[in-house]
Amino acid sequence: MTTLQRAMTVPSRRLAAVDGARGFRLIVKPGRGETYGLTIEETYGEVGSVLATAVVTLTPQQTGRVVDALFAAVRRSGHQPSVLTFTRKAPIRLAEPDGVRLALILLATQPIAKHERVRALVAGLNAMSTEETYYWYSKCIGVDANRARKALRTLLSDN
Repeated sequence: MTTLQRAMTVPSRRLAAVDGARGFRLIVKPGRGETYGLTIEETYGEVGSVLATAVVTLTPQQTGRVVDALFAAVRRSGHQPSVLTFTRKAPIRLAEPDGVRLALILLATQPIAKHERVRALVAGLNAMSTEETYYWYSKCIGVDANRARKALRTLLSDN
């Protein structure tokens, strides 16, 4: 094997070792009665040693407005929607693309009060390709996150 061939294979081995290390998880926060809020965390590492950082936290009222998107993300990650209960203690792991899309939905709709606008934002985000959601997610948690979130809300809704 030549030096050039060795140099070309080393990065791919490094990428393969990191593949699948990033993910998301939902943590259920009990509310009053049978309601619950949520925290979505971005995780790095395998099950034994996981680093996690909170992306967004929702109140029970905010969670109720996006429950359909929440159930869809949980279902696409291989879970039954019934795992989302106010008594849940263990985090719910989400696949990376589903976690990115759900986190983006939660970030975009969190400050919105009008139900029609929330529905428009969720519909617009669900219509985006996976690549677009990754792009907007990186913008919405980056340095100018507030400006990016406002731009995303403006792009997806007329109000």
